[in-house]
Amino acid sequence: MQKFFWILCCCLGGALAEAGAGDSSWNVLFIISDDLTSTALSCYGNEVCKTPNIDRLAAAGTRFTRAYCQGTYCGPSRASFMSGYYPHATGVLGYTSPRPQIGDRATWAGAYREAGYYSARVSKIFHMGVPGGIEEGGDGADDPQSWTERFNSPGPEWRAPGIGETLEGNPDGKRPVVGGNTFVVVEAEGDDLVHSDGRTAAKAVELLETHADKPFFLGVGFVRPHVPFVAPAACYEPFRPFTKMQLPPKVPGDWDDIPQAGINYKTSENMKMDIRRQKKAVAGYYASVTYMDAQVGKVLDALERSGQADRTIVIFTSDHGYHLGEHDFWAKVSLRDESAMVPLIISVPGKQPAVCDSFVELLDLFPTTLSLCGMPIPERLQGKDISPLLDDPTAEVRTTAFSVAPTRKGFLLRDERWAFIQYGEDAQGGTELFDMHSDPGQFTNLAEDPDHESVVVAFRQQLQQKLMQIRTNDLQQ
Repeated sequence: MQKFFWILCCCLGGALAEAGAGDSSWNVLFIISDDLTSTALSCYGNEVCKTPNIDRLAAAGTRFTRAYCQGTYCGPSRASFMSGYYPHATGVLGYTSPRPQIGDRATWAGAYREAGYYSARVSKIFHMGVPGGIEEGGDGADDPQSWTERFNSPGPEWRAPGIGETLEGNPDGKRPVVGGNTFVVVEAEGDDLVHSDGRTAAKAVELLETHADKPFFLGVGFVRPHVPFVAPAACYEPFRPFTKMQLPPKVPGDWDDIPQAGINYKTSENMKMDIRRQKKAVAGYYASVTYMDAQVGKVLDALERSGQADRTIVIFTSDHGYHLGEHDFWAKVSLRDESAMVPLIISVPGKQPAVCDSFVELLDLFPTTLSLCGMPIPERLQGKDISPLLDDPTAEVRTTAFSVAPTRKGFLLRDERWAFIQYGEDAQGGTELFDMHSDPGQFTNLAEDPDHESVVVAFRQQLQQKLMQIRTNDLQQ
């Protein structure tokens, strides 16, 4: 049966390729960084943190400026785009695999495996704890059915030899370097292979060298810049002195007009980070991005050497965004653009480079690559095929992006004009509404303004409809 399906896909893919719709023999190289904000990349406009390798991928592909994750922290986001369902469809709102919720339905990588591709992952694709899971070298919440082979990349993380400092909860400077989800910087001794991401790049290079004889789906998961901010000491050099780092503007009374649920779980205040530590946190984050970018370069170079670059769709993204002091918020979870929006680059051989400002979601990657490869798209998938945007970046597939923050029962609907955020399906946790034309920094909450009551009502109705649509799926059958 599997052989028949593979033959069918090849025939269908060949026919579609002749019509310009796709090619079933194309490979897919999916590269994902952990906790990466697009604002840290030079191809997205950062003038301090240089990312030449991600930039060269952007120069060859389509760079999306309005790509959104479906969950603003690792677990629900990764379970969503890998399963093809929104978090509230599967109920995966934490750090578990979408199995057994999706039954025997194929995941994104699993669909390629079932079609006869070599399907492999290196390190974190589904959820994997950082730093704990990386230290242990375990599989985390991985889905073994998705892969032909899978490889982990253990590393020392915060225990890496070098000069370290705990920035969070350490106002007197006496707290030692610690693990967990803590803002820690380590200027590490040794080379790239000391760390998980260096080992991930090395394994990915090896796989590209040894598996070019048949179509492949290769998922390469880098864990930086997720805390701890650990990178070889040389990666810190461009950002010295750390005091030169620029912080976002601090607006007095910034939190006064938002509900309690809208204040992020990590803030300068509750982390007890003074200005020096805040600036060092930005430097540590940028150093981690610099290190990760170098590893991306190794993988892209190996793809070129393999002779498969002109047969390979390359995708680069992150599981969600990240606050670097905007609104005095840090890290993920929030539903502001800094946290919900992600970098996304898709490079397809033969397609012209472009910048696309249309709304897309990570959930769209699954059906899009199937379409590009000439493979059938299951009707059950809740994402959309955005491949038309690769030919016409001015086209529109979505008018609204949707994301959730399950820990605070939060929902985001983001369209051309408005960012609407609601906490609780009954809005008991409060509401936020920002005019993204006049207030792109999201400083003035208009949800309680009588002049915008009709906008709030319309969005609440739209949210109810969206959730009803999400929950009406074949998982309930």
